[in-house]
Amino acid sequence: MKITDVIAHPLRAVPAKMQRTGTRDFPAFELVIVEIHTDSGVQGWGECLGRVGAIAYAGVVERVLKPLLIGQNPLDIARHWDRMRRALSGRSGGMLLEAIAGCDIALWDIAGKIAGLPIHRLLGSMGRTHLDCYASSINWASDEEAAEETRAALALGFRQIKVKIGKPVARAIERCRQIRDIAGPDIRLMVDSNWAYDVDETVQVARGLERLDYFWFEEPIPCEDIEGYRLLARKLDIRIAAGESDFTAWQVNPDGSIVQVTPTWSITGPATVAPSGASGSVTGTATSATIRDSRPARTVTRAPGSPR
Repeated sequence: MKITDVIAHPLRAVPAKMQRTGTRDFPAFELVIVEIHTDSGVQGWGECLGRVGAIAYAGVVERVLKPLLIGQNPLDIARHWDRMRRALSGRSGGMLLEAIAGCDIALWDIAGKIAGLPIHRLLGSMGRTHLDCYASSINWASDEEAAEETRAALALGFRQIKVKIGKPVARAIERCRQIRDIAGPDIRLMVDSNWAYDVDETVQVARGLERLDYFWFEEPIPCEDIEGYRLLARKLDIRIAAGESDFTAWQVNPDGSIVQVTPTWSITGPATVAPSGASGSVTGTATSATIRDSRPARTVTRAPGSPR
């Protein structure tokens, strides 16, 4: 079996309501769907996350990665990932790795169709029969909007909700109190600040979250600040979640400081960041990928295509 074509479809959608995080607004969402054809007629589909500039990502797929895949056996997935990663010199990350993710997922899709198995079986299943979903996310908007969105998520039956927060710190803590009051004590709540804080600010917010019984605090500081995450892991009781901005298994949680690992498959691809024996419980965006961890743990996933 040989790969005969690789097609990238850049997509852009404008939601009815703009997503607002603690660091920026998203008036539109962009991504690229990757379509891989084989001479046997089996097709694979993948997704790469290009929040802005999806056309540029499509160009990387079709001009840089496609020549490396045409004529090759689609089942040599690990070999293809390594060859694609070496297409450009320098450190692994950025647009290249996000573009590779779309191809990687499509190749696993082909493998799953040939085997007649879901991809989580091919990658080594944990035997789960269901995944708990959470509503993502309550926008960092006005109090009235946040309250309306929380009530809407509860009306849809969600038992777990993620809340976007930002600066100032006092307003973030008050927002979290507001959402807890609306949701009540039996709903699991998490927050995501999208790197809005420094370490000292994170500690201030985290103390408020701990009092309000929030489950995790996602990406409080930039992903490159590994020493900062180590410090937070030592100082705080709340789970620190991170990893969705990392590109490879080598970058994710190198020393176990992150309790809740949150890779995004449309950035990494399933082949490269479902590390066997990953430290801590793992949360991912489920496109065509597995979720694995090294201990029994509740695993939470967003619906495919939902905002992070």
